[in-house]
Amino acid sequence: MNRFPPRLRRALLTAALLAAVPQAVRAEGVTDRTIGYVLTNKAWAVYQTPSGTAECPNGMNDGPREQFKVLFPEDGTKRTMMETHFAREADTWFPADTETVGPNGKPLPYLEPVGKTAIGLNLDGKTGPKDFTSPTGEAGIDNQLYRVIGCVAGFRGPDGAYTFFQNDYMQRYIFNRVLIEITDVDDLTNDDDVTVTTYRGLNPLLNSANGKDFIAGGTQKIDERWGKRYIHSFKGRIVGGVLTTDAADGKIPYADTFDTNVDVTLKAARFNLKLTPTSAEGLIGAYLDVNEWHHHLAINWATHHASYGQQSIPSITRALRRNADAYPDPATGKNTAISAALDVKFAQAYILHSPAPQKGKVASAE
Repeated sequence: MNRFPPRLRRALLTAALLAAVPQAVRAEGVTDRTIGYVLTNKAWAVYQTPSGTAECPNGMNDGPREQFKVLFPEDGTKRTMMETHFAREADTWFPADTETVGPNGKPLPYLEPVGKTAIGLNLDGKTGPKDFTSPTGEAGIDNQLYRVIGCVAGFRGPDGAYTFFQNDYMQRYIFNRVLIEITDVDDLTNDDDVTVTTYRGLNPLLNSANGKDFIAGGTQKIDERWGKRYIHSFKGRIVGGVLTTDAADGKIPYADTFDTNVDVTLKAARFNLKLTPTSAEGLIGAYLDVNEWHHHLAINWATHHASYGQQSIPSITRALRRNADAYPDPATGKNTAISAALDVKFAQAYILHSPAPQKGKVASAE
């Protein structure tokens, strides 16, 4: 080797090193056994048939306006603001455990999806009587949140008000960017030991020329000052190009609607993502705190806005409590969390870490 000129010697050495590295690692976006992704689309997973009649044969649930007309019909009865509007607003923020009773003496109805099919993950490793089967035939799917929102128009895609606005605000504004970084990557197709770390990013998404799609290759700087509570690591593996992780608790920033930013606590969370060098797509399954989820919905959606998607927050909250399936309260025995799945899409991004401080180095005055 020494008989070759230095430039040729370096070229030959580089070629030899590249030949020794698996091709998958040299794929676009993978650098130093690391690849990063940024969240571009999200929705609480709802199984939908084209017409919706299979899962919601009786139609969609009534929203705030429809329920108000049922509770307070124009029948000549004089009612005060306290008895009507204020009472309904109070029930939005402090929902009773039982549904409001109408003039007919019956509680307001709430429609839950029928059938055994739902999108999600098997979070507890078991198959129980209330579990679903995935569209691909996997048993034991835990997604009780689907029972709550599956027949609420606002949560159905792609045009449901909740689904539309939460993506629109997340994509339009530079806040609460969700990042995942996969390290120790030897192969994007099969790798039995990788680590997934979540962060909050600080940069806009990279749009395509048409302004509608999101493309790979953007840069995301980590919020290392105010975003420390979002840094969580998950051990995982890649099999057949699909990343799965072991259960672990985490927290992600959640850009919701109308400029309101919240944190979503993920209990016993698992990732299940189909990876490519330019994208990642799939599910984040977890248990969600019922009170936290209700609070997010109430602070983000005033009754006026909730009416866009026929989202009755009092009825939804009661359904949350009714279908909660994990983390029982030690004092009452009532479950405090509900299983759920977040349907997500990511684009590859280069994640920038702050350089580690070097001991003995003094910053210049420039």
